[in-house]
Amino acid sequence: MTLVKICGINSDASMDAAAEAQADYVGFVFFPASPRFVTPVEAAMLSRRQQGATPRRVGLFVNPGFDEVEISLREISLDILQVYGNAALVAALRVRFGRPVWHQLGVASAADFPAPDDHADGYVVEARPPPGATRPGGNAVQADWPLLAGFPGAKPWLLAGGLRPGNVAEALRITGAPGVDVSSGVETARGWKSPALIKSFIAAARGAGTDIP
Repeated sequence: MTLVKICGINSDASMDAAAEAQADYVGFVFFPASPRFVTPVEAAMLSRRQQGATPRRVGLFVNPGFDEVEISLREISLDILQVYGNAALVAALRVRFGRPVWHQLGVASAADFPAPDDHADGYVVEARPPPGATRPGGNAVQADWPLLAGFPGAKPWLLAGGLRPGNVAEALRITGAPGVDVSSGVETARGWKSPALIKSFIAAARGAGTDIP
C-alpha cells in the first residue's frame, strides 16, 4: 500500500483529518520562514490529539544545529527527523539522536541521486528550488516524474512537490514511488489545509497504489 505523509500540519482540523483518513505520517515544520511553521510546543499539542502509534510524527528541520533538534525533542517525541542539509549533517544527526533521519533531496538530474553509501534512512524527493526562491525545497514545483522512475530503491522514499488529489495517481504510476508527501496541494489558501482535500488526496494515493508493481 502506498505510504502517505501530510506535511505542514498546523491545526486541529488538519491533524484530525490526517489521522481519520489513516495517513502514515504527519509532518510538523520547525522552520520559521514557512507559512506552516509551528513551535515544538504547538506540535506537541497537536500530536496529543491522536494517541495511537499512527500517524507517525515527523519533524522537518532546515540545516539544524543539535541544540535546535534537542529542544524540539524535549517537547514532542518525534519518530523521524526530516532534514534539509548536507549528507554529513544527516549522518551526524542519526548518531546524536538515535532515530531515523530522512534526507530532503532536490533532484534535477540523476547526478542528484544519493550515493550508495549515503547514511540517510530514507528520502523525500522533489524538484530543486526555483530561481529566486526564499525557502528550500521544490516550492510546490512538480518534480521530473520520468527521471524519478529511475530513483534508486534501496531505501524508502517519498515523492513530493506539486502533488494534489487530481494528479497523485499519475505521479505514482510514472515514478513507481513507494510513497508521497503533500503540503500545499491539500490547501485552500497558503498554509491553510483542507480536511476534505487531505482525505481526497489519501484516497487517491491509496487507490493508485494497488496498480503499482
